[in-house]
Amino acid sequence: MPESQSVQVFGKKKTATACAFAKQGRGLIKVNGQPIENIEPEQLRLKVFEPVLIVGQDKFANLDIRIRVKGGGITSQIYAIRAAIAKSVVAYHAKYVDESSKNELRRTLMDYDRNLLVSDPRRCEPKKYGGRSARSRFQKSYR
Repeated sequence: MPESQSVQVFGKKKTATACAFAKQGRGLIKVNGQPIENIEPEQLRLKVFEPVLIVGQDKFANLDIRIRVKGGGITSQIYAIRAAIAKSVVAYHAKYVDESSKNELRRTLMDYDRNLLVSDPRRCEPKKYGGRSARSRFQKSYR
């Protein structure tokens, strides 16, 4: 039995991590077992569809992508999912299609939004003593 063509990639945003498993198939994209169309909130659903809309439906026609996402909040998870989808299609084309189509996909996605392929390094700053948060200090009194 021949080995199925598949790639596994991660998309991250803050503490949310999305693990995408892309393999040859018929164009299904599922997030935690649910179809991608069921993602809530509705306003952010378009953000998840961005990689598909930018690259074009034809590139996803023979790909099944299964995504597991955990950690972070709702918005962070959605940004992690879209990064995982974009990275998975690029990785699949790099491994099983050809170099020129991979470079074309990378260029298209990078021109639209760099965060689709490169993770955002910003993290929450830890709290310090002498104040109630990372930067603010307690009020100073002389009397």
